[in-house]
Amino acid sequence: MNKITIIGSGSVGSTIAYTATVMGLASEIVIIDINEEKALGEALDIRQGIPFCNPATVYAGSYKDAVDSDIVIITSGLPRKPGQTRLDLAQNNVNVMKSIATEIVKYAPKATYVIVSNPVDILTYVFCKTTGIPEKRVIGSGTILDTSRLRARIAEYYSVNQKNVHAYILGEHGDTAFVPWSIANISNVPIEDYRNAVMKSELYPEFNRDEVEDYVRKSGGRVIQRKGATFYAVSVSVCHLCKCLLNPIDTTLTVSTMLHGEYGIDDVCLSLLNIVGNKQVQGKIILPLNEQEIWSLHKSAESLKNVIKQMMAKENEDLKDKTIKSTVDRVDFSQVNMHR
Repeated sequence: MNKITIIGSGSVGSTIAYTATVMGLASEIVIIDINEEKALGEALDIRQGIPFCNPATVYAGSYKDAVDSDIVIITSGLPRKPGQTRLDLAQNNVNVMKSIATEIVKYAPKATYVIVSNPVDILTYVFCKTTGIPEKRVIGSGTILDTSRLRARIAEYYSVNQKNVHAYILGEHGDTAFVPWSIANISNVPIEDYRNAVMKSELYPEFNRDEVEDYVRKSGGRVIQRKGATFYAVSVSVCHLCKCLLNPIDTTLTVSTMLHGEYGIDDVCLSLLNIVGNKQVQGKIILPLNEQEIWSLHKSAESLKNVIKQMMAKENEDLKDKTIKSTVDRVDFSQVNMHR
């Protein structure tokens, strides 16, 4: 009997709640949102379809209702506004994350936390650093969706079952993510050799790495352009992650976790191939990447570290300004001898 708490009842949070219910992941699902009416509406809508699913209790609640949760999924965050810099978006959502983290860990200190809000690698890092929850129980959704998009596109090239495609997106869930092509394969045949390895190979197009990478990179934007938001694929991805976490048998997934020296990278969260199961990350798999791929991984790590560094500098500057203002406000200028 598992319990899942979802913070945020927007498009992503509510669809995760619906998908988790249909998949039968938990017997109890709590939806928490600052907009209580929205959370109540989403819970009611899902609950009325439960007679056709596995039995479950789905309801809107507060942080106190997260007690004894096995998994807490955090989806809350502010969307990027036109003209807003990546740094400003990161800072705003870091503030949101800190306010949530402070409250939720009081009631669910033993839960496994799945961070979905963007920028997911930055927020996973902040959650690790500010809550005291063991790092093995703090997991960002990372590039699990990017990897799914990659496999889907490769499968379309060769009309093959997506489960036969073994390829990954590593690094940041963002601009510096990359595909380690040296280890990508279809049923143990290197991706670019697959066409020639199959009889009637002329039926398949020539494989184009650049086209596939461009497809993956622009997929989210294309969906948003057409329907305003992405939530189906990310919800299925997150629920698959939760299913793996609740399973005692380990599964390998590209999720974002804290690094401690892997590939010479330390103190940053990004996606590598992790072993997931039994409500935590059991470890990381060190893939045999080539020099170019290791360079790309370091580039991704440096990009994230630069954002963290800039945020810390901005926080220090804001704190300094507040201190100066507070000091000025306390001065009684009527007692100051002003010379002209």
